[in-house]
Amino acid sequence: MNGIWTFPGIATRSAARQVKKPYGVFVHGALDPWFNKKYPLKHLKKWVYWPVQHAVLHDATAVFFTTDAERDLAKQSFKKSEWASVVVPYGINDPEDSDPNHAKQIEAFYAVLPQLRGRQFLLFLARIHEKKGCDLLIEAFAKVASQAPDVELVIAGPDQAGLQGKLQRLAAQRGIGGRVHWPGFIGGDIKWGAIRACDAFVLPSHQENFGIAVVEALAVGRPVLISNQVNIWPDIEADRVGLVGEDTLEGTERLLLRWLELPIEERRAMAARARPSFVNRYGMHRAAIAINRVFAAANLAAKTARI
Repeated sequence: MNGIWTFPGIATRSAARQVKKPYGVFVHGALDPWFNKKYPLKHLKKWVYWPVQHAVLHDATAVFFTTDAERDLAKQSFKKSEWASVVVPYGINDPEDSDPNHAKQIEAFYAVLPQLRGRQFLLFLARIHEKKGCDLLIEAFAKVASQAPDVELVIAGPDQAGLQGKLQRLAAQRGIGGRVHWPGFIGGDIKWGAIRACDAFVLPSHQENFGIAVVEALAVGRPVLISNQVNIWPDIEADRVGLVGEDTLEGTERLLLRWLELPIEERRAMAARARPSFVNRYGMHRAAIAINRVFAAANLAAKTARI
């Protein structure tokens, strides 16, 4: 079961109990206490629903978390929090591209934003939402823009909360309207071309249990600039494939300055380490193996009990 706070979780629990089969639930960050503080009214509604939701988690063979940080934070959201926590590696399938030079994907991106051809740019690729720290990124970029006149910023993603217009006005007010580009939602070759063409991927998010787009950037050998609220940040620092900062305006500004001040040799070294980091940590096959082991052990225990 993927996700919580919805009826399918109840249905999964009911069906699994009827046929005496194990089931697991991926929480996907939905128990992070950040949401309780940010949306207190929604948290009150969750308290009403919690006895039902807790039963779904409590009876699961495994409640899957993608990082130790996500697992530990989940215990802070509600007083009654008993379940079988299992941390499994998570990730993505290896990006497919038959062209070793990736020319088709990169050209697909430049067809959307031809003005960026030959230009350096940082890439934000996520929902345009307050949780993602988009406003921090624009404000911070405005503060460092004069020190990096050749660097542009691309903010790509769906505007589900109607925030883009406000952010565009903010960029214009800060004098960087012409250097911030808004291609909207991008997918397929355009998305992969954007990631491959950028200098670095940036995500100053306030809460991120994993960060799929961060891993996508690593998969194609791009360094990442993230906040310490993206729960895989210890891996990023350990593998030296990016930089990590606080999810504040000052922290985001320092994050960008640190990147801009890095010698080109170190930027290239980060890029060279990014792909091996992805292979070692975030290939989807590792997640499949770990999940299969959980259910194999549960089935073996059930079989032994019947004997």
